[in-house]
Amino acid sequence: MGALEAEIGKVPVQSQAGSARGARLRDTARNVLAQRSAQVGLVLLVFLVIVAVFADVIAPYDPLDNLNGPGEPGRRAEPCIHLLGCPSDQMQTYLGTDGNSRDIFSRVVHGARISLPLGPIVVGFAIVIGALIGSVAGFAGGATDNVLMRLMDIVLSFPALILAIAIVTLLGTGLLNAVAAVVIVTIPLYARLTRSAVLSTREADYVTASRALGESSTGILRRRILPNSITPLIVAGSLGIATAVLEVAALSFLGLGISEPVPEWGAMIGRDFNSVFTRPLLVLAPAFALTAMVLGFNLLGDGIRDALDPRLNR
Repeated sequence: MGALEAEIGKVPVQSQAGSARGARLRDTARNVLAQRSAQVGLVLLVFLVIVAVFADVIAPYDPLDNLNGPGEPGRRAEPCIHLLGCPSDQMQTYLGTDGNSRDIFSRVVHGARISLPLGPIVVGFAIVIGALIGSVAGFAGGATDNVLMRLMDIVLSFPALILAIAIVTLLGTGLLNAVAAVVIVTIPLYARLTRSAVLSTREADYVTASRALGESSTGILRRRILPNSITPLIVAGSLGIATAVLEVAALSFLGLGISEPVPEWGAMIGRDFNSVFTRPLLVLAPAFALTAMVLGFNLLGDGIRDALDPRLNR
């Protein structure tokens, strides 16, 4: 009978815990959305997400098609907009065409499908791996801490982009290898941040109480320490997405990332940067899209930092 009452008593406790968690999430979302920078960044990112989702509808042409026809030589053409006086017998291209007679506007629109997810993917993998390394190092201490952190220090001793270039050179060019290289050079940041948070929380009273009650080290780390160390990771990750986007774009700019003919903003800038004075839209169109995405992630990251960092809450 006592066991049955205990089981019945668990239901409202779990329900209350779930309600409290939901209330905290709603309060956090409300605090983030109350930040002006987060609002602007979210508008930019939502717009780019809509462009990526509906790229097939928005883009007038296939981004890989030669508008002169199959087998025809490519040539760069100026923008042609019928409403602005362009002859109606010419194909309408809002931003003109590139050296392969592919519509620039269609390539920029479809490029959102590739460039937009790269930052969150890179930061997501880096946070998971870095948090695992940092939590083990901070909680275990001693030789384990020294070995893991010295490895992170070795990675940090190299300039991030130079190390990423070296890694891609060893692994081979391609989008996956470029993403892997940026993940590797980003991991130490989140590992050190997690270690610092773990060191500051592992001696807290609730951790000591859990240890006295016989909870395992794994359970303490997973249920007590990491949940209370995740806020710095969220803030750093939201701000680090823009940096990851630029690093992947830089590798594509150098010809080490995604290859032709796939439309990716960094690769488009790298391929035609010599034409910035003769055909500026070839460079400015993908550069503007990349700038809008980086700005959106930065503004959203600032808003999340202002909402979650207790030192900045006023």
